[in-house]
Amino acid sequence: MNIHHHPAEDLLFDYAAGSLGESWSLAVATHLALCPECRRSVIELDALGGGLIDAVPPVEPSAGLFDAVMERLDGSFDETGPDTSLHECSVKNPILPEPLRGYLGGDVDQLSWQRLGLGAHQLLITSIEDGASARLLRIPAGRPVPTHTHGGRELTLVLAGAFSDDTGIYGRGDLQEVDENVEHQPHAAPGEDCICLAVTDTPLRFKSRAARIVQPLIGI
Repeated sequence: MNIHHHPAEDLLFDYAAGSLGESWSLAVATHLALCPECRRSVIELDALGGGLIDAVPPVEPSAGLFDAVMERLDGSFDETGPDTSLHECSVKNPILPEPLRGYLGGDVDQLSWQRLGLGAHQLLITSIEDGASARLLRIPAGRPVPTHTHGGRELTLVLAGAFSDDTGIYGRGDLQEVDENVEHQPHAAPGEDCICLAVTDTPLRFKSRAARIVQPLIGI
């Protein structure tokens, strides 16, 4: 697998710093599961952040802090241990990598897809984060997505198949980042359905009137 499109450096920095929202972090973390190069970059950023923390003068903890922390830990301890059932996979060669597969509770053929029409499907991903939405998209091989622009940022991570637009060709592991300056019509490559994880912070702005009419029904 050759990955040619990676998250921007500022996106990796925000991820390493823990300042990304849940939906954006899910997209970056899933890309990292497929991309050794970006995993190395995040490790280096973590080391840089650790060095900065080490340079900060230590502060004497307040009296009673240790007892307060231990009391909270005692009250929240669960003897049954963590639930790892979401991370178990019965599929021999899953399409969805962790952490996305565990986040959704299964691989692509175990999920409850919503039909969008013309053979396309989506799966909305519940998030506690305000201001962004994440969804899994399944676009039939050889079919286009309606031409659209954006009101903000959009991340699209390819998990199976491929798509192309005016900015390039994107295969498994590639991450596309676009904003309000980009108008495009992604086109799924022939031969295999294109499955993507898409994260947006505003609804898409479709060019065709027909797409705008059905947009409230599909929530994109």
